[in-house]
Amino acid sequence: MDGINVADGGTNRSSIKRWLITIVVLSQTLLAAGLLVTGILYTRRQMLSTLDNHIQAHAMSVAALVRYTEAANGTLYFDGSLVPPSVDPSRPDWYAVWTEQSGLLTRSANWPAGFEIPLNGPDHWSFQRASIGYRGLRLFRVPVLDREEGSAFHPQTLTIVYASPTTRLDQQVQHSGFYIAISSLLLLAVTIPLALWGVRRGLLPLQELAERAALVSTQNWELRLPEDVQHVKELRPLTESMKTMLDRLRHSFDQQREFLGNSAHELKTPVAVLKSTLQSLLQRPRTLEEYRAGIEHSLEDLERLDQLLQWILRLARAEQWARGALRRDLEVIDITATCEDAIERIRPLADGRNTTVQLSKNGPVPFRADPDDLQLIWINLLENAVRYSPPGGSVEVAVSWGNTGGAQIIFEDHGAGIDPAHLPHIFERFYRGDPSRNRATGGFGLGLAIVKALVEAYGGMITADSTPGRGTRMTVVLPASR
Repeated sequence: MDGINVADGGTNRSSIKRWLITIVVLSQTLLAAGLLVTGILYTRRQMLSTLDNHIQAHAMSVAALVRYTEAANGTLYFDGSLVPPSVDPSRPDWYAVWTEQSGLLTRSANWPAGFEIPLNGPDHWSFQRASIGYRGLRLFRVPVLDREEGSAFHPQTLTIVYASPTTRLDQQVQHSGFYIAISSLLLLAVTIPLALWGVRRGLLPLQELAERAALVSTQNWELRLPEDVQHVKELRPLTESMKTMLDRLRHSFDQQREFLGNSAHELKTPVAVLKSTLQSLLQRPRTLEEYRAGIEHSLEDLERLDQLLQWILRLARAEQWARGALRRDLEVIDITATCEDAIERIRPLADGRNTTVQLSKNGPVPFRADPDDLQLIWINLLENAVRYSPPGGSVEVAVSWGNTGGAQIIFEDHGAGIDPAHLPHIFERFYRGDPSRNRATGGFGLGLAIVKALVEAYGGMITADSTPGRGTRMTVVLPASR
């Protein structure tokens, strides 16, 4: 048991419920975080816009305090006694006023030494000074509201810079973010349990489906589902697939059970005959000729028993190949050549019934297969066609390329045909639709079943068409390539 950790076996199992719950919690958390960030950014933007409006109003109030003197040259002066209060009462604002002719006209007493104002960029900008955030405004070519009369008067324009601290704004944004965060957490506390309940509730039909599927057995193949499970749209493909799978399993199980019963029945008869023959030889003393005759009959029964076992083994091998176990180390052979060999092997039977076998071909048809398998298919089909053709009749075999590109091999006789009621069952194991096809004729009811299994093992298909009184046509299609 080295290297095997039984205790960790369950931890590696994936859980749909755990995965969905993780996704729901993660998505709700991301949504709350997104709402928090969006709320903070939007609040700051709105408050910053309001602050910009206040700063502009204060800047224009400062511009209104610039007036002309009574002198004839129209010089300017600043009335500092009427400066408006700061936007933030707890921290003073900065301002400075320039004129085109005189340069710096005035500035606030708290104007920081060495502070240079960038002349390019947007009118509003944010900056920091001494670890304190500020919001600044630049106004160019602001006209002086005061006017003087006279021809010598030349109006001037002002450049105003106004800055206000954003400490109060930052505090308000923090308070808003705090309340938004609390609201988001409360929403998470409400929505996550609701989402978890919805996930568990949504997975209940899947749990009911698993419980009902566990009730299926070899005695009960029916998958009985509640109405609420049948109406779930996402589970409908799964339930349909499960029902189809159960139908196939039930059919396969019935076939296997029928096969075992038929095999036991077919094996019972020669064994019983052999046992009866040997018992009759032991009932009383026999002559040498009687013992010889009895042993010969026993050998005939053993030969038939051995032949039946060989057919059963061939069928088992063919069905195993049809399930995907066909060996791949096969050579390319000519289908037409295998048909010719099969016709030669069946010719003694055809000559004994005065039946002609005609082969119609159109050149070689290459196909990767075992020639013994293909000959077994053709011999079974030819034997059936010859046996059920009237004496002096004919059997036609045609090898050609089909419309879909594969090889098409047709076996056609002109006998009594197959009754429509028996036609769907002729490829079933141990099926004898014709009452005359019994042990006296040497038939076991396995030939066509082996043919169908071998054809399907090579990826092909066989179909039967028959008209009572006119004959039967067997068509084999194999996926050969030109």
